[in-house]
Amino acid sequence: MPARSTRPSASRRTVLRGAAVAPVAGLGLAACSAPGGTSADATPTAPVDLGAESEVAKGGAKLYRDHNVVVSRDGSGALKAYSTICTHAGCPINKLQGTTLICPCHGSQFDAVTGKVVQTPATEPLNELPVKTSNGRIIAGPGA
Repeated sequence: MPARSTRPSASRRTVLRGAAVAPVAGLGLAACSAPGGTSADATPTAPVDLGAESEVAKGGAKLYRDHNVVVSRDGSGALKAYSTICTHAGCPINKLQGTTLICPCHGSQFDAVTGKVVQTPATEPLNELPVKTSNGRIIAGPGA
């Protein structure tokens, strides 16, 4: 007489439930990646004219979504530029509140003036980009 297993066999309901959850679990992984496959390579690879220097007030910041760049101006008037590709999962940051950048993927927040993380899960600061002004225009990116 063959020995019977003491483990219960999977019911039809258990098997179907597992099959239904598997595709949803895959969607979770897709949500953690950057939309449209965007990665850190989405920052400028050459100097980019972002606009008029007057668009960034002292103590303020401006988000240039099309170029994945934020430019800020400190109290002394000095400009800083950072990539707005989140250092946590590579998502493009699309929200600026005051001088705080907010990543839509996992809620990391960064100071647009210093590039530093102000709320995790990101632990690394934003990548600083060269920035200058030329003829009243803000130019950012390598070679700027």
